[in-house]
Amino acid sequence: MLALDEYDKKLLQLLQHNNRLTAQELGEKVNLSASAVQRRITKLRHEKIIEADVAIVSPAAAGIGLTCIVDVSLHEDSSKDIEKFKKEMQHLTEVSQCYYVTGSYDLVLMVNTRDMKHYELFSKKYFMENANVKHFYTHVVMNKLKVSYSVKI
Repeated sequence: MLALDEYDKKLLQLLQHNNRLTAQELGEKVNLSASAVQRRITKLRHEKIIEADVAIVSPAAAGIGLTCIVDVSLHEDSSKDIEKFKKEMQHLTEVSQCYYVTGSYDLVLMVNTRDMKHYELFSKKYFMENANVKHFYTHVVMNKLKVSYSVKI
């Protein structure tokens, strides 16, 4: 992976808080020319240090009324079964995040649905009727206290 110098680190910190800053504005903040900033950002994207440039949409605006954190335990009959389940979760629009983890559960999912009825149907189809799922536990999010996509640099 690309070694980050102080300019790269400063640019990444600024972009994590506002990726709409222009190269000119960034350059003024880190004391580089706009063209030097643009070259660095292009390199950071190419090296996958900047993984994505996205707009974060309000869940309510998208009709999402319920967010659940779901812990899933699988019957570990084979690594093929685990991989099959992981791939299935990656393709579901309701699943916004999926982590393969250590500990008491195998996966932790963030599931977004319109309402509890939608989640009930989702959980029946993908958890209860899935022979590979041994157990799942749902945490219903009552209030988001902190959501951050930035990392400390």
